[in-house]
Amino acid sequence: MSDDLFDKLPAAGGDSYDGSAIEVLEGLEPVRRRPGMYIGGTDERALHHLAAEVLDNAMDEAVAGHANRIEVTLEEGNRLTIADNGRGIPVDEHPRFPGKSALEVILTTLHSGGKFSGKAYATSGGLHGVGISVVNALSTLTRVEVARNKELYAQEFSCGLPTTRLEKIGNAPNRRGTTVTFVPDLEIFGADARFKPARLFRLVRSKAYLFAGVEIRWKCAASLASEEVPAEATFQFPGGLADHLAEQLGTRECVTTEFFRGAQDFPANERGEQQGRVEWAIAWPLWSDGAFSYYCNTIPTPDGGTHEQGLRAALTKGVRAFGELVGQKKAKDIAPEDVITGSEVMLSVFIRDPQFQSQTKDRLTSPEAARMVENAVRDHFDHFLSDNLDRGKALLGHVMERMDERLRRKAEREVKRKTATNARKLRLPGKLTDCSGEGDGETELFIVEGDSAGGSAKQARDRKTQAILPIRGKILNVASATADKIRANQEIADLLLALGCGSRKDCNPDALRYDRIIIMTDADVDGAHIATLLMTFFFQEMTEVVRRGHLYLAQPPLYRLTSGSVSAYARDDAHRAELEATRFKGKKVEVSRFKGLGEMNPQQLRETTMSPSSRSLVRITLPPEYEGRAAVKDLVDRLMGRNPEHRFMFIQNRAGEIDPELIDA
Repeated sequence: MSDDLFDKLPAAGGDSYDGSAIEVLEGLEPVRRRPGMYIGGTDERALHHLAAEVLDNAMDEAVAGHANRIEVTLEEGNRLTIADNGRGIPVDEHPRFPGKSALEVILTTLHSGGKFSGKAYATSGGLHGVGISVVNALSTLTRVEVARNKELYAQEFSCGLPTTRLEKIGNAPNRRGTTVTFVPDLEIFGADARFKPARLFRLVRSKAYLFAGVEIRWKCAASLASEEVPAEATFQFPGGLADHLAEQLGTRECVTTEFFRGAQDFPANERGEQQGRVEWAIAWPLWSDGAFSYYCNTIPTPDGGTHEQGLRAALTKGVRAFGELVGQKKAKDIAPEDVITGSEVMLSVFIRDPQFQSQTKDRLTSPEAARMVENAVRDHFDHFLSDNLDRGKALLGHVMERMDERLRRKAEREVKRKTATNARKLRLPGKLTDCSGEGDGETELFIVEGDSAGGSAKQARDRKTQAILPIRGKILNVASATADKIRANQEIADLLLALGCGSRKDCNPDALRYDRIIIMTDADVDGAHIATLLMTFFFQEMTEVVRRGHLYLAQPPLYRLTSGSVSAYARDDAHRAELEATRFKGKKVEVSRFKGLGEMNPQQLRETTMSPSSRSLVRITLPPEYEGRAAVKDLVDRLMGRNPEHRFMFIQNRAGEIDPELIDA
């Protein structure tokens, strides 16, 4: 290589990058620098996640059989206290940290706790030993009181650092357990951040439903109470999830007079370790959009996961088998959505060493959960249907009505799709690789960035149900373009032609040629930009398509982690760090970064991003009943519109939320 080439490079900048530029973050400083990695952000949801972390620790004590009472107290000044009558955090000196108590280690050290080995807890919501330490790091005050062996101890912290030593403050002959009081740091969450009494109240009540053996007492300051939130309340529900569902249903009429409920404990293994528990309650109201509540070890998993998959499999197979039993031959065509759509479901599992998609635990990924739930529910569901034939036939009829409606819509779409294809065969986008539409699943159009990724996607797809449309890089920003410019753009013309439902006032979602439109771009900044432009296009040109829930974002991985014969995929840096700290803890890991979808071989792309059985999708929706359209349109116009001053003002107003180090990175 010629030395002249180096002469053309800019100056290195002196001492701007030397050893002194390398930072080593100690203790809980990483949490304060990057709270989003640990609690998903710094918004209202993340703030309340702190409360859930502390409450989950108390629930773990109850589920383990060491506590039967929890008290939650919200005071003025954003001060929250959660107490249990469990064993209490150990206060003796930690063997690896001379001079420090186990309590101080747990509160100030990431990945410390008693939930790794399974000796202290058979099942627990805490997995990575970061929950209470993260709460401590993000609070200006954390006070922990522990009553053990009839003695009372206390220690205080601020922003993750101890401000007092652990002290014995008295005798406690009639007290036991742990009390945690904390005040979130408003520099992290914003000056106006406050706990919402109604949200905490619902959280507390839902936890009581999840474990019948616990009594939870709620208190809040009189100034924070309302008609919806009493100053004091006590929750204990012997019926567990069934009580919760009964309250949720109220007086609404259902397909069956009794809803499907049950629970099953799995026997201990040969080592005497508890293997888990499944509890469920399901109803089919006559008029309902559906409501689904899934939990693992008392942790809400709003995105479902493997336990949800096991439930859907059990219900679907059960209804099909009952249909065959009563001579209904068409029952073999029943699909999971026919059974589950419109139902109201509550499912709770307790399993050892669960795996979640991220630290916020929104989705369960443990493969054994699917098998455990299916095995537990299937036998009970068979009895529920066959023990009362009238009840079984009523539910079968309801499910088959939904099946017939689904098949009718599918047939209509297929006729429209084929008619449109035949009528405009020469005019269909040249790069569109269509699907046959002959599969049992719903049809999908993947909008893919670039021909290289399009080639991999074509080989990875299910030819019966998945169509591929490659686009060239960044499409036109429709929010800042004139109508004439939009009509003249070839990429947009191809997209409109492929979808077949028109745009703006002529948009007819019923004519949409595919059930799902999936934006599949690279897992990097450029890919996110292209996805943003496409979402802007759909919001402006096909609003009703978005409102009906047809638009999705694929979630391709950014990294592949390999250790020996074991491989795993990570969506981003936070997910990679989590996998390295849990699944590959202590192992040498080879990390490869995908520069784009085109770098994956078809099998990898199918496994991680396209196969319905293993992928993860994000549905893009609008506020219910379109009430928030004005606010959404205002935000789109400010961020994507023609006036750069709006973007400038938005960036200025949000500048305080940006970490300068991210800009350098």
